[in-house]
Amino acid sequence: MESQILKIHRQLVNKDVSCTALIQDKLDALAANTHHTVNTLLPDYALALAAKVDAKISNGETIGILEGIPFGIKDVYMLQGTYATASSKLLQNYKSAYTATAIQKLLDLGAIPIVKENCDSFGHGSSSENTIFGAVKNAKNPDLVGGGSSGGSAVNVAKDFTVFSIGGDTGGSIRQPAGYNGVFGFKPSYGRISRYGLMAYASSTDCVGPIAKSIEDIRIVLNAMSGKDVKDQTTFESTPISEEIISKENTVKTVGYFKNFIESDAINPQIKADFLKIIEILEAKKIEVKALDFFDSETLVSTYYTLAMAETASNLSRLDGTNYGNRIEADSLKESYAVTRSENFSEESKRRIVGGNQVLSQGFSDAIYLKGLELRDAISANFESDFKAVDIILSPVTPNTPPKIGDSLKDPLAMYLSDAYTVGFSLGQLPTLTIPQGTETGLQITAAKTKDALVLQFANTLKTLL
Repeated sequence: MESQILKIHRQLVNKDVSCTALIQDKLDALAANTHHTVNTLLPDYALALAAKVDAKISNGETIGILEGIPFGIKDVYMLQGTYATASSKLLQNYKSAYTATAIQKLLDLGAIPIVKENCDSFGHGSSSENTIFGAVKNAKNPDLVGGGSSGGSAVNVAKDFTVFSIGGDTGGSIRQPAGYNGVFGFKPSYGRISRYGLMAYASSTDCVGPIAKSIEDIRIVLNAMSGKDVKDQTTFESTPISEEIISKENTVKTVGYFKNFIESDAINPQIKADFLKIIEILEAKKIEVKALDFFDSETLVSTYYTLAMAETASNLSRLDGTNYGNRIEADSLKESYAVTRSENFSEESKRRIVGGNQVLSQGFSDAIYLKGLELRDAISANFESDFKAVDIILSPVTPNTPPKIGDSLKDPLAMYLSDAYTVGFSLGQLPTLTIPQGTETGLQITAAKTKDALVLQFANTLKTLL
């Protein structure tokens, strides 16, 4: 599919459509949609910005590529003066006091936010069912989950309610819902985009990333948000990725895949068969393919969730109703803290907080948490070795197709295991892109850290090969 951003830009410049009419059409579609993708619409905010774009065009002024382009924001980002609920009861009435760096960069370039999008509460989930706004329904089949935790963001893009959306990816929360809904979803190298203003889930793997319908739109939005930020010391300077770089002739000579992902008894037979066909296509095109050894899925998932739960227990300790959130008064301060958190956190959030406090507690931290840190280092070392042998790692996005709404809530372990093919790349802090090709839930393309451009370039190659 061609770039929707460039298409709309041309329409605005040629006065084929006014920015106000464009924004109003998107707002109307979002308001009428039944997929539970909307937490808060931003009509006054968006239409005021649209009027300014129309005025510039009317005056003959040049507008930038992103000026007037409507986009969505997963409801875990700050946008000053708007609700930032994290799809939770605790923050249902909380309004942002400032704007996240990544969002501000888009605003500075003229992009127009139109909606705060539904997601798993605080990013805790892989189905977007753990939310006070109703389970997000899959764009292809409303009986199925939208994926998570950025489910609302992925569905809005898939249904053309937004041109692009900004999700958050901790262990697969952009890539998995993108795969479930047939769109592109990119988790950049950790530190490429500032996390300032993103509600922290697991700080060591949280990433800001775009969801869109084309590689070119991913590139444009990625460039807009990237760069060092003094408010986030993990960020680094990055070179903008040009259109020429990703459209040039394929430079990837060797592709790897993890044998245990494909040989696992847990993988859907059709996803396995489709993936193996892709391997055959690559080999037929004289691209060398290597089967790689990696940690088993259970080790990856347990390592990720051990560390993620520990970090979320720490990050969410500030939410006690004193400075943030809906406070519930009780007979004592301690009881007030307890009842506020007990009544306002979702069952999944409470499960992760309790699990995190457990692995950090005396008597458990050495045996569990420190072991998790050791395994994360071993996983990173494994990746370093792999990328000496291959240019790209290709993998399925998920071992299975989207479950029916309600099934994941009955079986949290199955929900955790749906992240089996995404969490390893998060632990390695690697750039990874979901593309809507190859299998029913897409393919995942991964490169060594900071080689985000190579991921997009190979995705562009696969667009013509598959």
